[in-house]
Amino acid sequence: MNDWLHNLPVPWMALVVFGFTYLIAAGIYALVSLLAVGERARSFKIVSPGMLPPLGILFGLFVAFTAAQVWSDNDRAGAAVSREASALRSVEILAASFPGQTEASLRWVFASRQVRRDYTPEQMFSIRSLVAWLLGLR
Repeated sequence: MNDWLHNLPVPWMALVVFGFTYLIAAGIYALVSLLAVGERARSFKIVSPGMLPPLGILFGLFVAFTAAQVWSDNDRAGAAVSREASALRSVEILAASFPGQTEASLRWVFASRQVRRDYTPEQMFSIRSLVAWLLGLR
């Protein structure tokens, strides 16, 4: 199955699922209404109540499996973010064991990462411009 449905925000996903279910139910209703004329009308009236429980079960299964996939994707994304943060923290801690210039470079990378987290993009642009001017690059 395509991942476009799983990538939707939950409200949009609910709208798509309910809309799809509504369209199928409306199509079935229109088909039964067209075919239920004359003598066949009695037969269709008998079959109609028997179709509701299987349709409800199929709808429930569709929603449950879609929700399970979304929760699984969310858990995997959270685990990946945690692994990445842990790896960055390990590098930051181990930076002290590197010699001279390598340690300074790693410290600078982590310091600039902290600055990027604390400032807006507009502020970062002005800081970069100031540093470039101070270094004579502009």
